[in-house]
Amino acid sequence: MLHEGRNPAIKSTVSASTVKKHIKGASINRVWEIDLFRGVSLLLMVTFHLLYDLAEFYHFPLDYQKGPIYYTGKEAATLFILIAGISSFFSTNNLRRGIKILLWGFVIYLVTGVTLPGSNIIFGILQFLGTSMILAPLFMGLPSPVLTVLGALILLAERYTGTLTWPHNRLAWLGLMGKDFSSVDYYPLIPWFGVFLWGMALGRMFYPSKRSLFPHSPLPRHPLGRSIQFLGRHSLSIYLIHQPVILLLLYLFFLVVK
Repeated sequence: MLHEGRNPAIKSTVSASTVKKHIKGASINRVWEIDLFRGVSLLLMVTFHLLYDLAEFYHFPLDYQKGPIYYTGKEAATLFILIAGISSFFSTNNLRRGIKILLWGFVIYLVTGVTLPGSNIIFGILQFLGTSMILAPLFMGLPSPVLTVLGALILLAERYTGTLTWPHNRLAWLGLMGKDFSSVDYYPLIPWFGVFLWGMALGRMFYPSKRSLFPHSPLPRHPLGRSIQFLGRHSLSIYLIHQPVILLLLYLFFLVVK
């Protein structure tokens, strides 16, 4: 219903103009290389999980606990965590982001526990990232050299904590676990928060103005570059659905092959 005295054409024009301006501003404010590297880490992670699923559920002779497959997974996680540390300087509310990701981590913990009994995910990558984002404001005011040193100390601390056997698993989130501890996805604060702090140090060092380091690069306009950036912009959604999608596709593929 139209109200007397209002011009719907003007209303539509203003709305379209506002939306266009908003989209343009969002595009300018995004640092394309951050999305690109996040997308690359996502592709590495999906590759690792595909090979993991083939070995674990279809008994392919693939060793994912060492060698190239193992390091593919660790490279994906390391890059993800570094990017998360850098991105903490772009966020207007790390606490809210952290709580959101932490809650999704607990959802995955519950779903995995129900659908795949025995496949515990205790302090997996999402729970770690959520906790790190919640802690990030405590370190936000520190200069890059201090963040770098703190990160190195936390990484080195794992050499000691990794030799300890704890009488319980209540401190597993910190990196202190008992003999019976088991988790298929495990990223404790020691040593991985050190990597996050290194990401924060890189963010403070290279992105004080929160702008791209390569504003004139043709890569963000290349079809491949745009595709990888799209993955990076939607990394959480893709992470949440990629395992069920991979398992479904593998099931259908082997069903057809048989």
